[in-house]
Amino acid sequence: MLTGSDLLAKVKELGDASKSDLVRNCGYVSTKKDGSERLNFTAFYEALLDAKGMNLGAGSGRSGKARPGRQLSYATKVQFNGNLLVGKAYTAQLGLEPGDEFEIKLGRKQIRLVPAGAADDEE
Repeated sequence: MLTGSDLLAKVKELGDASKSDLVRNCGYVSTKKDGSERLNFTAFYEALLDAKGMNLGAGSGRSGKARPGRQLSYATKVQFNGNLLVGKAYTAQLGLEPGDEFEIKLGRKQIRLVPAGAADDEE
């Protein structure tokens, strides 16, 4: 993928080419699962604006600091069917895999999940 002055020079060189040809010739192409190509217009235009020195605000483009994603709230609700859901983001953070077993320890105002066979040192 071309960036900066190289990108500007290529766009100028191609002149009256179609938008699809511009994106393709500047390298903003990826391959879909089915093998067909996908033109990444958004990435191309962001790089083009960046090359021209235009800043659309903090967090835009790929060169600045990345915007943080959704933050984990560490809170959940009991679902309508009585289940308590612990989401994928939490299990991934703990490195848990499907099939991992836990003992459920009920406290006065808390629920603890203790890996099966591990010593519970907070009793």
